[in-house]
Amino acid sequence: MINITNIIKSDISDPALMKRIGFFIRHHRLEQNKSQSQLAEEAGINRSTLSQFENGMNSNLLTFIQLLRALNMLQILDAFAIETQISPLQLARMDKLKRIRAGRREKGKNKPESDW
Repeated sequence: MINITNIIKSDISDPALMKRIGFFIRHHRLEQNKSQSQLAEEAGINRSTLSQFENGMNSNLLTFIQLLRALNMLQILDAFAIETQISPLQLARMDKLKRIRAGRREKGKNKPESDW
């Protein structure tokens, strides 16, 4: 069965996505009981820039990051982190290289040489 939500999400226009991001910022600003002026000052941007951003008109990645930082929501960017994973085959090869027990000493080695 085809996942309809993925089809719908991929068909959203860029301006609609910008509005969604703006609504997200506005929602969390209001949830934290901050005015536009307060959040703009904390983020280091103009209040008019924030207003435009919340309305989906001004799209700037740096502004978005500043707003997330001011809202203490930078953890959202963790979705972009790339984690390398070891494949099962590589893990099995690494397990083969591990020592299972100590090796035997060869005769004659590790004995001090005689001074005679």
